[in-house]
Amino acid sequence: MEKKKVLFIDRDGTLILETDDFKIEKFEKLIFFPNVFQYLGRIARELNYELVMVTNQDGLGTPVFPEKDFWEVQQFIVQCFDNEEIHFEKVFIDKSFPEENLPTRKPGTGMLTEYFSDKYDLPNSFVIGDRITDVKLGKNLGCKCVWMNDGRNLGSTDITEDRHQLQDFIAIETRDWQKIYEYLKGLA
Repeated sequence: MEKKKVLFIDRDGTLILETDDFKIEKFEKLIFFPNVFQYLGRIARELNYELVMVTNQDGLGTPVFPEKDFWEVQQFIVQCFDNEEIHFEKVFIDKSFPEENLPTRKPGTGMLTEYFSDKYDLPNSFVIGDRITDVKLGKNLGCKCVWMNDGRNLGSTDITEDRHQLQDFIAIETRDWQKIYEYLKGLA
């Protein structure tokens, strides 16, 4: 049986644009990442990767971030991708705050333990995300990362140290979905 390769894809800042308050809980704030439908669609149709959405949503379910508002937007996002034949096999959402240090919160792998099996080819899988915690997730999973760094070095307290420790896990650094597609296509 051939092992499955996976793209573990972050949501905010990767599939949709990040907002200044790092929370997309209403439709007015929702903007899809440029060219994501075209090139993620090509990845889904042409390349052999299982697509998995993995996102931290700090404090989801609290009064300042009600679940009702979030789920309407989340279901719309997933439906838009489904309409373009881009299907996420699974969606993992961690609701905790960073200070809770839960194993389910990226870069922890607690939500993704099922992928540590003989069914999956993690060394040839990728995490695609905009934060250094996404790169750390790639390291923790044993796969490489496509880092969509916007220059703010989100998730890092010491970017020089993080870059030094994580450089071997960054396969490509770009904010261009066409370049991501071309890179992955070149590996096929």
